[in-house]
Parts: sequence; C-alpha cells; structure tokens
Amino acid sequence: MNTASTRHFGPVSLAHAAFACRCPRCGEGHLFAGLLTVRPSCAACGLDLSAQDAGDGPAVFVILFLGMIVVGLAAIVEINFSPPVWLHLLLWTPLILGGAILMLRPLKAGLIALQYKHNLLQRPPSA
Repeated sequence: MNTASTRHFGPVSLAHAAFACRCPRCGEGHLFAGLLTVRPSCAACGLDLSAQDAGDGPAVFVILFLGMIVVGLAAIVEINFSPPVWLHLLLWTPLILGGAILMLRPLKAGLIALQYKHNLLQRPPSA
C-alpha cells in the first residue's frame, strides 16, 4: 500500500512551488484555499501546513519590490511629462493594487516552501 506517509516525494523546485502555489513536498496539491488562506494540509500528500508562519514576510517583499518599480516609474513620468497629481493617482493606484495582489500569493508560497525546505513547518513543542 502506498500511503502519503510512506510515499517518497522527489524534490520540488522552489520556483515551481512558489509560482504555481503548490505544496512544497509533492508539488501537486493546491497551497491556498482562498486568496491568501493557507490550507491546513495538502490534499495530495497530507503535509500538515497548519504550522506555517509566513508572517509579514510576503508583504515586506511586495512593498520593497513594488515600491522600487512604482517610485522609479513615477519619477520618470514626473521628470518627462510633469502631469498633475490626480493623473499620478490615476496611473499608480491600479498598478500598486494589482501588483500587490499578484505578488502576494507567489511570495507567500515561496516563503512556505523555504520553511518546508529548512524543516520549519513543524509545530514547536508545547511548554
């Protein structure tokens, strides 16, 4: 019998687990139940994901990456065209919101995959 606990899983690349938002152990099960809600366990291999703690890490990376892009583009637009402030708001608000939503899932999945790779998905012992 080939159960999830006795099955051997080959290595799953960090890029595949992050960009496909898949289980870091088997690479098959979906990682998220909603937009950013992590499933308690993988439906394919049974990996317990309840101990994962990505915390604020994904948000920090989104702020850094997206901030560099938007500030750079806004500076270029301001220097070359000098548009009014309302046009800046019209241009950059959708880019910031859309970019943040698109970047959060893969970054959170990547941090969870790194936690799995370094054996940090285990619950700490109760005190």
